[in-house]
Amino acid sequence: MSESPQPPAPTPVPPAAEPVPAGVVEIGIDDFAKVRLATAEVVEASAHPKADRLLILQLKLGERSKRIVSGIREHYSPEQLIGKTIVIVDNLKPTKLRGEVSEGMLLAVRQPDGGLRLVTTDGPSASGLEIS
Repeated sequence: MSESPQPPAPTPVPPAAEPVPAGVVEIGIDDFAKVRLATAEVVEASAHPKADRLLILQLKLGERSKRIVSGIREHYSPEQLIGKTIVIVDNLKPTKLRGEVSEGMLLAVRQPDGGLRLVTTDGPSASGLEIS
């Protein structure tokens, strides 16, 4: 007597993902595809004249330049930022922050101790490159 072939073992189903934290809105891939993340070199940085928490950054993105106003002053001095290659949201509509135009948003990670770390490349990288 020959044995009948065994059916293949079922593929394990991964556990359901944890729900997103309260207040976080899930988006679809089409929404995410609208966001352009890019590398940017900080070429100038200065304290905002009208706000204790804001810095004004002049950025180089390849052949383009851009200005971002960001609330990182308690974590970084302007001198610490010059020459860094950071990751920014490149396609935000310009907005005024305390009278200064900001043309994007930098990405940063909030640490458990309240500190802040900028999202940068892990090595030298040209400015103006799209993040994918």
